[in-house]
Amino acid sequence: MHFRPDEIENFKLLFENTKLHIASFEGCEGVKLLEEAGNPEIYFTLSTWQSEQHLEGYRSSKLFEATWSKTKAMFAGKPIAWSMKEV
Repeated sequence: MHFRPDEIENFKLLFENTKLHIASFEGCEGVKLLEEAGNPEIYFTLSTWQSEQHLEGYRSSKLFEATWSKTKAMFAGKPIAWSMKEV
C-alpha cells in the first residue's frame, strides 16, 4: 500500500489499534505490518489464515469494512493485494 506521507503515522496508529481485533478472528494465525526497505511510504500487511474460508470470513466482516474504508482514504496510489500459499 502506498500512503501519502502525511497519513503514514495515522495508518500506523490505525493498524496498531486493529491488529489484535484482526488476530482474534477465527482462523487467523497472525498479523504483521511490513515497511518496504528504503521507502517509508510503502507498507504491506501480512496475515496468515488457516483457510481461504477463514480469510473470506474476515473480508466480509464489519471490522474489515470499517478498517478498509479508513485505510484507503490515506492512499497515494492504488492498492494491490495478493493471496498466497506456502509451497
